[in-house]
Amino acid sequence: QVQLVESGGGLVQAGGSLRLSCAASGRTFSSKGMGWFRQAPGKEREFVAAFSWLDNVAYYTDSVKGRFTISRDNAKNTVYLQMNSLKPDDTAVYYCAQQGHNYGDSALRRPLTYLYWGQGTQVTVSS
Repeated sequence: QVQLVESGGGLVQAGGSLRLSCAASGRTFSSKGMGWFRQAPGKEREFVAAFSWLDNVAYYTDSVKGRFTISRDNAKNTVYLQMNSLKPDDTAVYYCAQQGHNYGDSALRRPLTYLYWGQGTQVTVSS
């Protein structure tokens, strides 16, 4: 069993920055894919970024490329999402998640391949 706890959300003006953290406990990373997703009111949960343990590569949705950076600290069992140049469209609840198995890098963008989810942290970007 894995427990994931997000933190770092808040209210920020457009152009500002936030860093989200996802602390894992239990069986922790165990060489499984870790991802960040977000869900805005009235919209489906969407992929934001993910880190592949298979080839040490990060993946991003197009709308956040160049602005967001996913990283990890193995010693702290923590994954981060650094968000810069935030826009009002980035407003959402952000979730971190871990896959239950290694499905390959192509599956990192699919929420259904993730077994463990955090409770979410609200990010609000004002214009």
